[in-house]
Amino acid sequence: MKTFEGSMTALATPFREGVLDEGAFRALVRYQLEGGTNVLLPMGTTGEAVTMDADERARAIAVVVDEVKGRVPVVAGAGSNSTRETIESVRRAREVGADGALIVTPYYNKPTQQGLVEHYRAIAKAHPGFPLVAYNVPGRTGVDLLPETALKLCDIPEVVALKEATANLIRAVDLVEKCGDRLTLLSGDDFTVLPFIACGGKGVISVSSNVAPRMMADLVAAARGNDIAKARGLQVRMNALHRLLFVESNPIPVKWALHLMGMFGPEVRLPLVPMGEANAAKLKEELSGLGLLKG
Repeated sequence: MKTFEGSMTALATPFREGVLDEGAFRALVRYQLEGGTNVLLPMGTTGEAVTMDADERARAIAVVVDEVKGRVPVVAGAGSNSTRETIESVRRAREVGADGALIVTPYYNKPTQQGLVEHYRAIAKAHPGFPLVAYNVPGRTGVDLLPETALKLCDIPEVVALKEATANLIRAVDLVEKCGDRLTLLSGDDFTVLPFIACGGKGVISVSSNVAPRMMADLVAAARGNDIAKARGLQVRMNALHRLLFVESNPIPVKWALHLMGMFGPEVRLPLVPMGEANAAKLKEELSGLGLLKG
């Protein structure tokens, strides 16, 4: 079963007057490919998928697949708090050419650990042979996929990877202890890429790589290649950028950063609102210091 690893970008979605800006989206994809990104992930948290309807999400995935033209895998966000809806979302992602699906644990309804297993089992049964990446982000979902539950997911062949977004390195070691190499472990936290990989991770699904794909790709490559000095230098160099990209709810800051870089407008959908002036000024200063602004 195919899996996914390396520097992976959770793509922001550009809007113009309320609709997908396809030209800007294609430009962002090209920027990622030029920057060495290994895998692209449209329609995750950073992509504002929760405020887009099914047709919009399918179109966004199709645009990425078309622009990539097979050069890197495309893993589409397709999770929801409804198992039936998730199965349908995976079907639509497959139809437009996605190589895999990122499936967040169901939010709001707070399933038990066994409920989580059955959720992923049902999706896999509906889509045999199609790679799934489980996604654990308790801060957004209200439920934590525990290492013991990850071990049970190892019995589902379609579940090939786990995005772990707790920033807990004890958790990372526990997952390796339970699952070994059966699941590809991916950091969901830009702040801990180097230590997460040192604990056995195979990459990161990153927000910061939207604006700094080359730095993140170099960081991941150095960490995986045991060039600790280089990886540490990049991790520290990017630390202030990470802080500013999460100083307000993701993806507000990253879309503002891409706006400052001339990629596309800062438009977000309610209930999100544009970045506050004070934080925006700090972000502009940091982007300038990293050489990411034109002129």
